[in-house]
Amino acid sequence: MSWSIEVIGAEGPEWSQGEHTIMNAKMRTLIAAALVVGIASGPAVAHAVSPPVAASAPAAAGRIAPLVSTPPNAAALEAAIAGLGPRHRDATAALVRVGGTAGCWQGSSGVADIRTGRDAVEQGRFRAGSVTKAFTAAVVLQLAAEGRLDLDGPARRHLPGTVPDRYGTVTVRQLLNHTSGIPAADGPGDSFEAQWEHRFDVTDPRAQVANAVAKEREFAPGSAQHYLNINYTVLGVLIEKVTGLRYEEAVGARILGPLGLHRTSFPGRTETRIQGPHNRGYQAIPKADGTRELRDVTEWNSSDRWAAGDIVSTTADLERFTVALFSGRVVPKDRLEEMFTVPDVKDFVSGEPAVMTAGLSRTVLPDGTVAWGKTGGRHGYNTAIGATRDLSRTLVYSVNATDAKGQDMNPVALGVIMAAFRK
Repeated sequence: MSWSIEVIGAEGPEWSQGEHTIMNAKMRTLIAAALVVGIASGPAVAHAVSPPVAASAPAAAGRIAPLVSTPPNAAALEAAIAGLGPRHRDATAALVRVGGTAGCWQGSSGVADIRTGRDAVEQGRFRAGSVTKAFTAAVVLQLAAEGRLDLDGPARRHLPGTVPDRYGTVTVRQLLNHTSGIPAADGPGDSFEAQWEHRFDVTDPRAQVANAVAKEREFAPGSAQHYLNINYTVLGVLIEKVTGLRYEEAVGARILGPLGLHRTSFPGRTETRIQGPHNRGYQAIPKADGTRELRDVTEWNSSDRWAAGDIVSTTADLERFTVALFSGRVVPKDRLEEMFTVPDVKDFVSGEPAVMTAGLSRTVLPDGTVAWGKTGGRHGYNTAIGATRDLSRTLVYSVNATDAKGQDMNPVALGVIMAAFRK
């Protein structure tokens, strides 16, 4: 999911949920409903108020009025994650961190395991899905800043045996902002059961790329935007070719290590478990008698997502990454603008104006506040990072959604977003 509060694409809710902006009367109704449900749910299982994070905003913030000047609304945040567990309709657990210049809040709710009922692990690890794209984009922009690749140059220049002639004009920038026109690679199918049957399959990213580029393009490169994982799979292959390192090694050396993100990792092609303390993920399966089964979906091979959605992390690590990224400490500031630049095209599916950038997406909240961020959906886990451009408000959450890749935004996640940015 991405912070345009939109409705999902091929891999679960994003800030731009499928990248179709729906900030209209229907969405306002959903927002209101989410807030009402949250307020009515009772207190959260656990929460804590933390002191402000030092130097969490650029120096200029002291001279310019912050976009968000009020402290996090603790009552609204507690209500948004209250009452989670196996009997909750939408989520079994949630981990939330809100920060910025006006103060910080963090909280957790729900259970780590529905069999034991033990409380959610506050510092637990989780699958962050498409939040991975922000890391991938950051590495590509670093390489561009170093002069090792040209954003306006054809990707084929670095991958002549991978990108065929029909996609010879696709640039690195068009891969970054999803305007390449390359269609999705074939997969096991969109239904949960089809994906469940193939959950332990090992996928070769180069085979995915070959499958996708063998097809006709969806549109002329640069003429539309279609949010698809394949763009970032190609970028992962590109990173390996330019750096001479495995993708995971390149991200580790350039971002994870320098920022001290010691609880962030990539499972690799064969690992199916989440290493370290974590809250288990569940998918709600309807039963014939009208009840539902919560199927444990924690163990899953994510190699089919790779550079587009394979990362495992914590809310603390993702908050540190978000602050460093927006502050210009990950990508040089002249290149960082790519992550805050939306191409002037329409969405290929909805026909609405594009919202995705290089690794992030743009969201306009009901009060006019502009937020930038990235969400991810893996079965059992909805995740998001986001902030105002001046870092006066930041948000990271992991919601153990019981339909994490459903067609609508998870109500708990929606309630968290609205509570986090409530003034």
